[in-house]
Amino acid sequence: MDYDDQLDKALEESPDIESEGSRFEVPDPNVRPEGNVTVFENFQSVVDTLGRDESHILKFLQNELGTSGHIDESGRARLTGDFREDRIGRAVDEYTGAFVTCPECGLPDTRLVDEQGTTMLKCDACGALSPTGE
Repeated sequence: MDYDDQLDKALEESPDIESEGSRFEVPDPNVRPEGNVTVFENFQSVVDTLGRDESHILKFLQNELGTSGHIDESGRARLTGDFREDRIGRAVDEYTGAFVTCPECGLPDTRLVDEQGTTMLKCDACGALSPTGE
C-alpha cells in the first residue's frame, strides 16, 4: 500500500470534526443607562474571558470612549456618559486585537510581559513577541 492509499484510508477512518465556533468568544457587552452613566453589566465576565487585569481594560475603554469611569463593588464598569452596546463592543474588540490575540498566529494564548520597560504581547502558542503599542 503506497502513501496516498494509506492517507485515503486514514481520512476515511478518522471521525468528522464539526466546529461549533471558536474556543475563544468574548461575550457581547450588556449595557444599560443609569442617569448620566452607562453601566457595563457583564464587565467582569468580559475581563475573565480576556484574562487581563480589569484596571487595564477599564483604562483602555476610558481612552477609547473619551470618558471617565470606575468599577463598582459588584464588578460592573460604570462609564460616565451614554454609550450603546455596539460602541462598547467595538472598543472591547479593539482591546482584544491589541492586547489579547497574537498578531502572528491569531490565537488568544498570550500574556502581557515587560521587556526593558516596554509592554509586549508574548504568545504561548507560537512564541511570538510583539509590541502592544502601549
